Amino acid sequence: MTSSTETSGSGDINRTLELLWDTGKRPSRGPKPSLTLDQIVERAVEIADRDGLPGVSMRRIATELGTGAMSLYRYVPGKAELLDLMLDRVQRPSENPADLGDGTWRSALEAMAHATLALYRRRPWLLEVNQTRPLLGPSALDGMEKVLTLIRPMGLTDPELVSTVIMVDAYVVGAARTQVYQEAAERTSGMTTADFYSAQAPFLERVMATGRYPVLASLAEDTWSVTFDHFGFGLQQILDGLELLVAQRES
Repeated sequence: MTSSTETSGSGDINRTLELLWDTGKRPSRGPKPSLTLDQIVERAVEIADRDGLPGVSMRRIATELGTGAMSLYRYVPGKAELLDLMLDRVQRPSENPADLGDGTWRSALEAMAHATLALYRRRPWLLEVNQTRPLLGPSALDGMEKVLTLIRPMGLTDPELVSTVIMVDAYVVGAARTQVYQEAAERTSGMTTADFYSAQAPFLERVMATGRYPVLASLAEDTWSVTFDHFGFGLQQILDGLELLVAQRES
């Protein structure tokens, strides 16, 4: 897997926004369309889920939908615009109130973090997209509206609230990339992460015995346990720090 092979917002921005928000003009005459934009986007997502982002092409989508590649351009200008439609489709926020936490700002951020991690693990191709400048479609704004509504009681300034969301999201993306890459390494090498480090153990034991790394040599045997929840630990430290900030503002 390679990162940043595609970039969101790299197509015709105005046309993509029209498609995202369904504001474009529709032909009143002519033959009835044989496809819908939803069908095209859904099939593109299915292909990405199955074969990764490089597998998505207008020709491949058309073949699976039983039509010609040129017919797809009646619905979407090209792959760049289609990518933004795919991103908006898969990042729709949950409509289940239980998925938004228990109503507190902390549980909302925690729920958002776990949902985002699950999304990236379910759809690792998202990590191949540079989303630093996303187009703001319905899913993006719906998700931001929901989380900001829940964390507004923190009492932070508006820029700080947005920065809080960005901070948690950035942490999740980093953790997701590590997990997804690790799983990819296991698949391609045929060796689990535990076996990978166990293979290095004899060499490392000799190095530690030299006294060159006294702190590392003193660490407990379970320090490198693969069962330790690094993601959960780090997330709780971020939330604890935000708790302190909120308390300071309240006082």
